[in-house]
Amino acid sequence: MNVAYDQYYQTENYFGEPYPELIQFMQDHPEKGKVLDLGCGQGRDAIALARLGYVVKGIDSSKVGIDQMLEISRAEKLKLEGQVGDIYSFDGFNEFDIILLDSMFHFAKEDREKEIGFLKKIVANIKKGGILICCMQDAEDKVKTFKETIDTEVNPILLVDKAFPYLFEDSESGQQFATDYRMMVLKI
Repeated sequence: MNVAYDQYYQTENYFGEPYPELIQFMQDHPEKGKVLDLGCGQGRDAIALARLGYVVKGIDSSKVGIDQMLEISRAEKLKLEGQVGDIYSFDGFNEFDIILLDSMFHFAKEDREKEIGFLKKIVANIKKGGILICCMQDAEDKVKTFKETIDTEVNPILLVDKAFPYLFEDSESGQQFATDYRMMVLKI
């Protein structure tokens, strides 16, 4: 479905390890419930969360990424399910305790309305008391757009708003990119 990411994912663990900030929050979270990881890619976050005891479902448009995630899941006997599909058409949000959106929203001009609409759809259908975790690039007005969209839909409780640096290294080309990132955790 997603040829570009299928190409990237020829390199195993393309995006590296999960953010330590995310893992720390999930380790400390008292209830190890069901997590939906939208745009899970190769399972960087989904695998780590399943290893922590969460029941995880990852959805991504890349068959290569999902296949790699499921191979690890089977080998380690994790409670991790993967589905190749269009995240924008998913609608079973209320089945999960935690919804994870890692690098899903960029709010670029061509995708802005689609992403805002999708975020509103998630918030409108998330389980009452559910947790929404969004990790995103902290640049331009991305965080502001995210917060404004959430605040117009519900009155969430902000549990975490943490800035951190993210370093991406492409092992094949040797290129490195440092980016400011933000993790926001909201109880809806």
